[in-house]
Amino acid sequence: MSELKQTIISDMTAAMKARDKVTTGTLRMLKAALQTEETSGAKHELDDQQVLAVIAREIKRRRESADVYAENGRPELAEAELAEVAVLEKYQPKQLDDAELTALLDDVVSTVEADSGQPASMASMGPVMKAAKDKAAGRVDGKRLSEAVRARLQG
Repeated sequence: MSELKQTIISDMTAAMKARDKVTTGTLRMLKAALQTEETSGAKHELDDQQVLAVIAREIKRRRESADVYAENGRPELAEAELAEVAVLEKYQPKQLDDAELTALLDDVVSTVEADSGQPASMASMGPVMKAAKDKAAGRVDGKRLSEAVRARLQG
C-alpha cells in the first residue's frame, strides 16, 4: 500500500474517533474513489503519484460542484463542497506560486525549443503542456497550468 494511501486511512480512523463528520465523510469518499481506481480494469495497487491524481480529480469535482451550487443560489451546499476541498488539499504537495510556475515554464519552453529547433508558439502547446505537467507533478492545478502556458506562448 502506498504511503499516502496509508496516511489517508489512518487520518480517517482518527477523524472517526474525534467525531469529525466533514473529515470522516470526505476521507471515506476519497477511499472509495481510490478503491474504484484500483479495481477498474486490471486490479493493481496505486502508487503515490496515482493517489495524488485521484485526489486532484476529486478536488476538481468538488470545486465544480461548488460553482454550480453557488450559481443556483445554494450557498450552504457550495460551502460544504469547499469544506471537503480543504480536507483533500491537505494531501496534495505544496502548490507552486506564480514565480515558481514562471520559472518552471521558462525551463520547459526552452527545453521544447531546443528539442524542436524552433521558437515556441501556440503550435507547440501540446508538447509544452505535457512536459510542464510532468515536471509540475501535481503541484499546480491543470486549469492554472493551461492558462499560464497559453499566456507564455502568446506573449
